[in-house]
Amino acid sequence: MNLPTLAEFEDAAHTLTGLITRTPIDESHVLSEKLGVPVMLKMENLQRTGSFKIRGAAYRLSRLTAEERARGVVAASAGNHAQGVALAAQRLGIPATIFMPLGVPVPKLLATRGYGAEVILEGATVETPLRLAAEYAERTGAVLIHPFDHRDIIVGQGTLGLELFDDVPDLETVIVGIGGGGLMAGVAASIKARAAAVGRTVRIIGVQAANSAAYPSSLAAGFPMEVATTPTIADGIAVARPGDLPFEIINELVDEVVTVSDDDIARAILMLLERAKLVVEPAGAVGVAAILTGQVKASGPTVTVLSGGNIDPLLLQRVVAHGLSASGRFMNLKIPLPDRPGQLARVSELLAQVGANVIEVLHTRHGQGLQISEVILQLSVETRGEEHRAEVMQVLSAAGFTPTVVRD
Repeated sequence: MNLPTLAEFEDAAHTLTGLITRTPIDESHVLSEKLGVPVMLKMENLQRTGSFKIRGAAYRLSRLTAEERARGVVAASAGNHAQGVALAAQRLGIPATIFMPLGVPVPKLLATRGYGAEVILEGATVETPLRLAAEYAERTGAVLIHPFDHRDIIVGQGTLGLELFDDVPDLETVIVGIGGGGLMAGVAASIKARAAAVGRTVRIIGVQAANSAAYPSSLAAGFPMEVATTPTIADGIAVARPGDLPFEIINELVDEVVTVSDDDIARAILMLLERAKLVVEPAGAVGVAAILTGQVKASGPTVTVLSGGNIDPLLLQRVVAHGLSASGRFMNLKIPLPDRPGQLARVSELLAQVGANVIEVLHTRHGQGLQISEVILQLSVETRGEEHRAEVMQVLSAAGFTPTVVRD
């Protein structure tokens, strides 16, 4: 196939000077210890608009003709692509219309409007805005800006790969999340081209959310396949079918694609908050999740891309709680008790003995199919990890109680 060239990526990097931020890169000692090689974090969560999407959007818009710019642009997105197109259009003086679903997080909606775009809210999922954006383009002549399936978008995203090679000259492994594939295709093509120019090789690993992983089956089949998806916290990479052009590049250049669960992603977000002091959205944390779960092997200096940081505060609150639970540091317990004095105090005494911290208590005699002589005790308990959680359960069981863990 006609792969983007190193010259194209270098031209894009020059074009984007002043439009994007050259984001920092720093080593994670936690991940380096886990993987056994130096692991660096490329912090695209600190990029303008909070994600890598501004790279592809700005380069795509910069290459429009004067006549196309006058017609304006239109896009559909639930978040990061919308903000990237809106800011790029504002900086280049191009009218922009963005279709977004009704349930879009308020911070993303306000940011997109704040960049000067006209936002139209319609539909429960992003499929409706995608259809409406295409119809709008057909009706008005506005240029439709696809989030990943266009050569200019891929080349713009690939400027990130040039920065990786510049900042880590002895780079040997790159880990990148995959949705439709624009970022992965661009980074793989730019890294492989730069490496080939100096007679080196770099291993490229892609990561998808298990609930929305179209690439493993598509790569096995040799062509893009649509897969049935289920909800995932990594909505930024929840794409049911690979883009045609990204798939061709990924199929040729990417060495491996792995998947991670939502629990894995939640643990990764929690680790980045606690140890790296970084706020990263679920889609941006999948590479870290793959390292923490041992899904990837690497030799030599490794970079994982934190592709975005646009996470709704309410979702972040839920993800942190989920991450604590998945890490064995928090659990909700349900314990049936005989309705007589002293039972609550006895449970509290046992938890204190093993050093478990009670966060919340609900003691009820009502509902839940209880007998007259029964009550239910529901506890939220802070623990120190899986071993400590097992110890809590063992101590309660040994005392004659029958605790069960309630999944969140």
